[in-house]
Amino acid sequence: MTHWGPELRDGADTRFRLWAPDRPSVTLEIDGGGEVAMIRDADGWFTGEAPAPPGTRYRFRVAPDLAVPDPASRLQSGGVHGWSVVVDPSFAWSATEWRGRPWEETVLLEVHAGTLGGFSGVRERLGAMAASGITAIELMPVNAFGGTRNWGYDGVLPYAVAEAYGSPAELKTLVDTAHSLGLSVFLDVVYNHFGPDGNYLGAYAGAFFHQDVDTPWGGAVAVDADPVHRYFVDNALMWLRDYRIDGLRFDAVHAIENDRFLDRMAAEIRAALPERHVHLVLENEKNDADRLTPGGYDAQWNDDFHNVLHVLLTGETSAYYGDFADRPAERLARCLKEGFIYQGEGSPNHDGKPRGKPSSDLPSTAFVAFLQNHDQVGNRAMGERLIRLTDRERLRAATALLLLGPQIPLLFMGEDEGSESPFLFFTDFHDELADAVREGRRREFAKFDAFADEAARARIPDPNARSTFEASVPEPGPQAGEWRALYRELLSLRHAHIVPRLKDTVGLAAEVCGPAAVKARWRMGDGATLTIAIDLGDAPSPIGDEEAELIFREGDRFAAWIAR
Repeated sequence: MTHWGPELRDGADTRFRLWAPDRPSVTLEIDGGGEVAMIRDADGWFTGEAPAPPGTRYRFRVAPDLAVPDPASRLQSGGVHGWSVVVDPSFAWSATEWRGRPWEETVLLEVHAGTLGGFSGVRERLGAMAASGITAIELMPVNAFGGTRNWGYDGVLPYAVAEAYGSPAELKTLVDTAHSLGLSVFLDVVYNHFGPDGNYLGAYAGAFFHQDVDTPWGGAVAVDADPVHRYFVDNALMWLRDYRIDGLRFDAVHAIENDRFLDRMAAEIRAALPERHVHLVLENEKNDADRLTPGGYDAQWNDDFHNVLHVLLTGETSAYYGDFADRPAERLARCLKEGFIYQGEGSPNHDGKPRGKPSSDLPSTAFVAFLQNHDQVGNRAMGERLIRLTDRERLRAATALLLLGPQIPLLFMGEDEGSESPFLFFTDFHDELADAVREGRRREFAKFDAFADEAARARIPDPNARSTFEASVPEPGPQAGEWRALYRELLSLRHAHIVPRLKDTVGLAAEVCGPAAVKARWRMGDGATLTIAIDLGDAPSPIGDEEAELIFREGDRFAAWIAR
């Protein structure tokens, strides 16, 4: 089995590998140290060794006029078009006893490292995050991308940390500090496509892609080919082993279109790290309950939870929210009891095609719930957060549902401080690519009434402008103290009443009590019954009492009880 990336050998030598089946020869170039003709095997793998201690810059010349970075580079010098750098994977860890936290304890906070000042900036905030009741941070992708500003989903070198965020050692220091505070660290990884700036794989390994399978990013990634499979599985294992990341969130796996790859990857990861709490989470538009099995993936991001609550909180029904506009309270009831709302029914947003599989037999912890995330905020033209789209009372009630419900909660950075800062779509592309991204972004919103005319679309921030990135830095909102207090209280209640009995929790019943009102019950793992009532209507009716211990009430909007 051949693995990607440089391998430090005895002494100062390093072994380099590249899969370049389309090229008859490849030369390893060492910055200031000469050239090495690499040896090709029958499968298109090139191998070469050279004196190259950590810090050495190198690249591969695959043609007289083309030198490329290592696609498994651990660090770049000069951006994604520049030199790759040999990195020593060793690190002096201090939290040596850390083995992770059980999945049921997870309360996620999604953060973008770039907007928080890079790895060191995130690390400075960890103490406050832990004190608030957060138990895990989830980093948006930190892999190398074109330019210095990006969400991370335009990455082209999945093994390399983005230079703008810091060094591999700084990321490890962040993780080590988090572990010392009792925080898990999750990382978002992207295996369904590569970005448009700096992806050279097609120049020497055309078989890395299925050119006959069209995707929004070009040919589909050929994860059924052994070298490609190995590329991504080794990448996942690198983050989990070398950086001691505790969990991975796999972006948009529906675009991979290969369940066998997903299952094999999960099995390999589980087998490699049996002694640790390692958590694997999917983003999957297909609502594929079959992937959420013991030994496979712990959970899926539950967009259905977000979408139906967004309709109830804001009244918005355009685009994909149209799938939840009809009978939203009934749909929320199903979500609370069974997880997915779409479990095989036709989806208007998918041209009536069936979406999802039955999920009622899954535990509530198989779903990651959220009111906001990078997509749901940033994919709005103006990047408005939910606090700008609904009223305070409804948002407090929905927050209580998120944090006291049995699905695993995820918050988006700034949410727990009532931030009103937008989170906009930003990139750092140049020339024709910058023009294409800017105009493509504006065309996306032409179907919305608010942006039907060209003048309105021109107001959509330019993704490539530095000001767009700077506006996305989350600042505490004007009522930050109130929101911090609410989140602290709710998370304290979650850890006291919900988390200890969360394992094996399943939905019992859910009923519609009004146009925007639902009451749901769950059987907790210890046999207790959790009951939650929520009313997001214009004129909520009083919520009656239950013969159980009241753990939280928010006026006539929300109440939660535990019956032992």
